[in-house]
Amino acid sequence: MWWKYVLVFLGAFIFDVVPFPFPPAFTIMIFMQIMFDLNIWLVITIGVAGSILGRYILTLYIPLIAGKIFKPSKNEDVQFLGKILKNKGWKSQLIIVAYSLLPLPTTPLFVAAGMANLKPIYIIPAFFIGKFTSDTVLIYMGKYGTENVDQLLHGAVSWQSMTSLCIGLFLICSLLFIDWRTLVQTKSLG
Repeated sequence: MWWKYVLVFLGAFIFDVVPFPFPPAFTIMIFMQIMFDLNIWLVITIGVAGSILGRYILTLYIPLIAGKIFKPSKNEDVQFLGKILKNKGWKSQLIIVAYSLLPLPTTPLFVAAGMANLKPIYIIPAFFIGKFTSDTVLIYMGKYGTENVDQLLHGAVSWQSMTSLCIGLFLICSLLFIDWRTLVQTKSLG
């Protein structure tokens, strides 16, 4: 039965190691928990560990490919943002926790951190707090949802799900297409 928990770890890892928005890792955790009737706390703990390792590796390898994927000016902008994030101390940590609690993709956060060459220690602890908390809530909600599927099917595609998708796409586009250095220094997009 231990191999089923290995699948939870690998699934969460794979979902969070890719540099583009993928389904959230909690979806594979919920699927495995329901499919194999696994202990929910072990699924949460092992799944979050897989997510954190995936995000950690993402921050390590994204600087190696960022130069090939993004323009040099975009790399400079994101590095500038990373320096600001690093210099804000506990305020940055609070923002990371809050962002990780939201049902938004954290991929842009880690791509930016990796491109900015931020050490993972600046982002992982706050991410862990938010990730563990939000995944716990979402996995319990998923378990409840599968046990009450008939009552919940009426609202499967909602304005909330479409809004979440649009916000995630907007955040990635904002990261890639806004001149962050100019915006922060001059307070204009010019």
